[in-house]
Amino acid sequence: MGLQAGIVGLPNVGKSTLFNAVSNSAKAQASNYRFCTIEPNIGLVDVPDKRLNKLAELVLPNRIVPTQIEIVDIAGLVKGASKGEGLGNKFLANIREVDAIIHVIRCFEDENVLRDEGAINPVSDKDIIDTELQLKDLDSVERKISKTEKQVRIEPRLKTELEVLIRCKAHLDKGKNIRELDLSKDEKVAVADLFLLTDKPVLYVANVDEPSMHTGNKFSEALKAAVINENAQVIIMNNNIEAQISELDSPDDRQLFMDEYKMTEPALDRLIHSAYKLLNLYTYFTAGVQEVRAWTIHEGWKAPQAAGVIHTDFEKGFIKAEVIGYDDFVQYGSEAACREAGKLRIEGKEYPVKDGDVMHFRFNV
Repeated sequence: MGLQAGIVGLPNVGKSTLFNAVSNSAKAQASNYRFCTIEPNIGLVDVPDKRLNKLAELVLPNRIVPTQIEIVDIAGLVKGASKGEGLGNKFLANIREVDAIIHVIRCFEDENVLRDEGAINPVSDKDIIDTELQLKDLDSVERKISKTEKQVRIEPRLKTELEVLIRCKAHLDKGKNIRELDLSKDEKVAVADLFLLTDKPVLYVANVDEPSMHTGNKFSEALKAAVINENAQVIIMNNNIEAQISELDSPDDRQLFMDEYKMTEPALDRLIHSAYKLLNLYTYFTAGVQEVRAWTIHEGWKAPQAAGVIHTDFEKGFIKAEVIGYDDFVQYGSEAACREAGKLRIEGKEYPVKDGDVMHFRFNV
């Protein structure tokens, strides 16, 4: 589906280190100087799912294929980026293309890691990024207002669109993000072509020092307090530790490493699951001898749309879907046993696919 989450933040907060940890197809250069990441690095990230492994245990397929999200490592923004400071315009254009933002914020003290912004202040750092994104959005909104004001004289139907744009401008003028404006689905149509940066869902990563990786610290607590009204999640993690875990090839070595740090799972798993949830995504499965595979869809998608993720021909020629609930598949142990027990359902075009459904599609070529 090409879904992307972009990692953003000020320089030297741990963005590229985080990217190195989550990416299994590309590695960013993590260096202690500004703008080491000039072109955005893109990596495909497996979405950990215990259900996939359980289905594989039952089906014993030739291969297991997890679903994935693209993670984009976008170089560090600086104050004035909206006006072209640093490599601002290029970075902001890269952010515009992603579906969600992972905002990494420095919540640790280390005199060996360069910082131009003075004392550690996660709230101030967040505000710098927010301000630059808001200023860029304000520029986009003002341009469209100017254009729409001329058009509305000829096309009165654009009056509603103009009203939405004016509301957005007033909100941005107050230093607030568009996602806090709670625009309705119809109202969002007025600004959909602008791909507003502050309308994208955000997940905050508090990059803390090693002693604070389980409990957080005063910096991460300040960040939590600052975003309490944003309905946003804050993930506390030590990016260096996560990068070290990701570099271990053996599952046994990873487990020993996590045991040493009293970790039940990598914080990265929580991050990826949170990013997946942030985008309102569901997973359904196909399970056969050739492969057990997870597929990504949007919440609320109907069966033909879900089939189209496999191949467009599946959606065009959709007839029906054979559906087994995940819990039923696990309880009865196989598709045949589910069929015999009456747990295999035949669903039509209006069926909203549920998270965890095990599906097989019938279609005409």
